[in-house]
Amino acid sequence: MTGELVFDPSSRTMIYACGVSGSGTNYDRIYEGDPQKKHLVFSNVPGCKGMQKAWSYGVQAVSLDSSIYFREMSGLERAPRHGIERNSFDMAIMTLVEQTMGSQPDLICLAGYDLWIGDWMVSRYYPRILNVHPADATKYVGLGWIPTAKAILAGEKSVKSTVFFVDQSDDGGPILIQSASLPLSQWDNQLRDVRGFAEKTGSETLKDFREATEREGNNLYESLKMVSSEIQEILKTEGDWKIYPFAVHELIAKGRVALDGRTVYIDGMKMPPEGWQVDTYGFAHNIG
Repeated sequence: MTGELVFDPSSRTMIYACGVSGSGTNYDRIYEGDPQKKHLVFSNVPGCKGMQKAWSYGVQAVSLDSSIYFREMSGLERAPRHGIERNSFDMAIMTLVEQTMGSQPDLICLAGYDLWIGDWMVSRYYPRILNVHPADATKYVGLGWIPTAKAILAGEKSVKSTVFFVDQSDDGGPILIQSASLPLSQWDNQLRDVRGFAEKTGSETLKDFREATEREGNNLYESLKMVSSEIQEILKTEGDWKIYPFAVHELIAKGRVALDGRTVYIDGMKMPPEGWQVDTYGFAHNIG
């Protein structure tokens, strides 16, 4: 196979760690993909619902409160992503992870983990860190509903979610897989006024659209936010929750994924920059 395997299953079964900070719904889907696979949950929010779910499954979970850590250690409410404070926290929590597991995890899944990870963590584990983005990560950045809103204003006909390898960029690491496209046509009625206003005012970006609505004194920005949030919730179910478990258990754990620089190979086939497309391959067991 071209490139270097992310995980080689020839001698042992993959073990992984999941980072959570909130409800743990992404973790739920990953866990359900293979409940028998050994793993650990870690969190910067002790006692969050994600940790509670791990305990209910009989899974080990460790935590280190990032708010207290940054405030007490550095006098900061929130540490910058790049710098000694963030690296120090990452070192501390991953020491807990590795000591509890007895080794480095073969894969780290950020599953609703609300901290940007620092340079030290990327350097130690890349390319063994995955995250999911609620949009086509090659085009639309941002959190929550914002990427969907950007896609709508750009005139996209559909949206999709992305699982990618985390590097030192802002959600710009090599893409592993993108979900099936979710057509936006079912929201045409709800978006008619938004699209019409965007066209009339020449608003192609979210910033332009918001400024235009403020000048006109209308509530179309809130309408866009509401519809985008609804779409994002459906995309989470139809996109994130399908491709993340598949990426972990069917692609990486089975030794199907290799990297050569930023180029991803699956089953020996070179993937495009957008990664494995569910629209093309579905959830096939082999495409080589």
